[in-house]
Amino acid sequence: MSIYAMDKAYVDFAALARIDECGAFFVTRAKDNMQYEIIEKSGNIDENTGLRGDYNIQLIGVKSRKLYPKKMRMIVFYDFDKDEEFKFITNNQDISSLEITYIYKNRWQVEVFFKWIKQNLIIKTLWGNSENAVKLHLWTGICAYLIVAKIKAIYKSPYSITECHTLVSVSALAKTDLRELLCPELLSKNQNVKELDLFNYAFEK
Repeated sequence: MSIYAMDKAYVDFAALARIDECGAFFVTRAKDNMQYEIIEKSGNIDENTGLRGDYNIQLIGVKSRKLYPKKMRMIVFYDFDKDEEFKFITNNQDISSLEITYIYKNRWQVEVFFKWIKQNLIIKTLWGNSENAVKLHLWTGICAYLIVAKIKAIYKSPYSITECHTLVSVSALAKTDLRELLCPELLSKNQNVKELDLFNYAFEK
């Protein structure tokens, strides 16, 4: 089962209709100017949870009803912390009204996860566009990240995980001990060759 959770700024009734036609579900917030009529309502509401209503509605705006002619479900929820009421719309009739609110609330965790991927996995382009290709690429990146994080923890390297990843990448074909590579104090102790400074050498010549 696929559920698309999105902010109300992205609400497009034509797009929501396509999601519904594909057999998937959407959860989003209703815009303040959305015109609708209540067809039926559920009496199974516990207001102690913040729920204020669970309705089946029909859009009545000329354009919006043409784009989305089917009925949809609207959940009204009151946030005690923000002292604000929210209206969520969905095409899912099976899961509980409270679960609908949790799905929308947790959509931000997805945003945070994608931000983490962009910042830490350094995935510039995907190898493929299919669902399987994207999953393979992301899981490979996550596994590589966790391996480097484990190595950093074992050797107690002062470098960040990203810096450790870069050092390992550029030294992949070099016969260098990982401990020495990721711990600069060990590397300096093992440097027995006295190298001349390039600029001092030039002036001495």
